[in-house]
Amino acid sequence: MDYVGGILCGGYGTRLWPLTEEIPKPLLELKKGHTILDKQLMHFKTAGIKKVYLLAGYLHEKIYEKYQNLWNGLHIEYLVEEEPGGTLYALNNLFKTTDTNSVVMNGDIVSDFNLKEMLHHHREGEMLMYVTPLVSPFGIVEVSDSKVISFKEKPVLPHYVNGGIYVISNSLRKYYLSHERGDAEKLAFPLIARDGFLRGYKEDGVFWQSVESARDLAAVQLEYRNKKDKPWGYEKIIVSTDKYLTKELYVKKDECTSFHYHERKDETLHVFKGEGYVEFEDHQISLTKNETVRIQPGTSHCVHAIENLILNEYSTPHPKDTVRIRDVYER
Repeated sequence: MDYVGGILCGGYGTRLWPLTEEIPKPLLELKKGHTILDKQLMHFKTAGIKKVYLLAGYLHEKIYEKYQNLWNGLHIEYLVEEEPGGTLYALNNLFKTTDTNSVVMNGDIVSDFNLKEMLHHHREGEMLMYVTPLVSPFGIVEVSDSKVISFKEKPVLPHYVNGGIYVISNSLRKYYLSHERGDAEKLAFPLIARDGFLRGYKEDGVFWQSVESARDLAAVQLEYRNKKDKPWGYEKIIVSTDKYLTKELYVKKDECTSFHYHERKDETLHVFKGEGYVEFEDHQISLTKNETVRIQPGTSHCVHAIENLILNEYSTPHPKDTVRIRDVYER
């Protein structure tokens, strides 16, 4: 199936003022030179989507000034609302413009979810909603017979919330077009669910944050302090000294890193979660939980993920010692 992208980025972001008085929320930086919108556009590009509509409004000219109509080969078009009409109004602008199935993101979502995998789960004629575990905003106290027996700091609760990412079949747009304005979450989604066309998609253990306040922004900026997004996932420096380097690598299901080698760096990979394998020039070594693989300098290799794969890379302190041979993805 073919898809176009849509990003809901027309809100005022009032809970983030004064930061959003002159900068629209999607242009807030996760780290220097890397915005929320950069992160979202990368999701679309790596999933193979060629065109994205920015459902813009407030300070839309700032977004156009930065991105114009092309980002890393991704075509961008703007559907601008002159006055706020809610998510329904913005989505209806999209549905009146294209007959193609749509992937829509709220413009304040920062997540490491796998859009390509989500699209594999979408069925024609339905809507797929990304759902994420509900994390308690407070620490939890466990009490038994009036005695406090334990404390849990902001635990994950046995419930899910709307993650703000949707795959919407074109055949369902009638549910949206029956209302001119308002909130899709209140007026369209319940009817689609009632009629049996709404399913949930989840990925456990994946970073997700909606940036709705200064505290939320601080949380994602902390996450990105030593983190770099990659088409295949991310790498994050955990420890860097003059004696050794530790990185966390996250490789999404069915993705792989560049085929590369290190001239001086001697590294060991340690798997914490998921399954995959290391590909060498003439053989492969499997990667499963708690497995370790040593890779000596000058050894060409890449890491493949069969399932979402999280591993640590322990190495000698040469963070920039990488010679890329080839990529299996578009840069």
